[in-house]
Amino acid sequence: MGVTAGRLDASDLEIPFRGIRVPRGTDTTDAAQRCAQYAVRLMPWQFFSHDTALARFGAPLPIGSDPLVLHVAAHRPKREPRAQGVVGHRLGERLPAVWHVGGIPFEHPARAWRHVGAAWQYEDLVAAGDYLVGRGGLVTLDQLAEEVELHATRGRSRLIRALSDIRPGSESSEETRLRLVLQRAGLPEPELNPELRHASGVFIARLDLAYRRWRVAVEYDGRQHAFDDAQFARDADRWHAIREAGWEHVRILRHHLRGDGRRAVDMVRSGLLRAGWRP
Repeated sequence: MGVTAGRLDASDLEIPFRGIRVPRGTDTTDAAQRCAQYAVRLMPWQFFSHDTALARFGAPLPIGSDPLVLHVAAHRPKREPRAQGVVGHRLGERLPAVWHVGGIPFEHPARAWRHVGAAWQYEDLVAAGDYLVGRGGLVTLDQLAEEVELHATRGRSRLIRALSDIRPGSESSEETRLRLVLQRAGLPEPELNPELRHASGVFIARLDLAYRRWRVAVEYDGRQHAFDDAQFARDADRWHAIREAGWEHVRILRHHLRGDGRRAVDMVRSGLLRAGWRP
């Protein structure tokens, strides 16, 4: 039984994409929901790719990118889609590699990471790579390297540079950026998320970044507003315990990383110098 034109134009329906109707009030601001809504329009050879695939797998996107703009690809000679709110990509001839999530096809994360190499900045590529090989556990560094070696043309030099700086221990894109800012300023590369323990083995704290040789702990705190007293008390006790263990503690806040991150660099450099490091 068909649906009448009157029903399709009914006021209780919304049109997230041409040819698609959803009940009014359906969430159209959630990226995963947007993918599900558009999926009914996908041709058998099309799949979500680039930013959309990476976001669906949990990788961080560049600041300012719009996750509601969907990236959909097809391999030649098939055609990519053209629709409002959709960026179509026509890829070179190659067998597709897709992972299905809830029955919806998404480009393999290693390929998606390689494909954004032409558009994303170096730091964003490293942050996504840190996630994919680390806390996401979706691919290996060797898989990313193989994808770049065999198939990268656009953005190749940027991808190769990013590969050399991907570290599986990073737990957030902010930690990644802080690490890269410090290294770019000529500071030593820190250890990622080590556990700090007493000589007896008793756990003290888990650090964001650490310079164990100089006993300097660097932590990123991205909170922008006031937080509850109980959380502050726990954090204050933790900071005190780190200092009591004989470590220099450097706390980096969000505004310290703004711009070129110079304030964060100066704070960490000062901590290292106090602890005995010399350039």
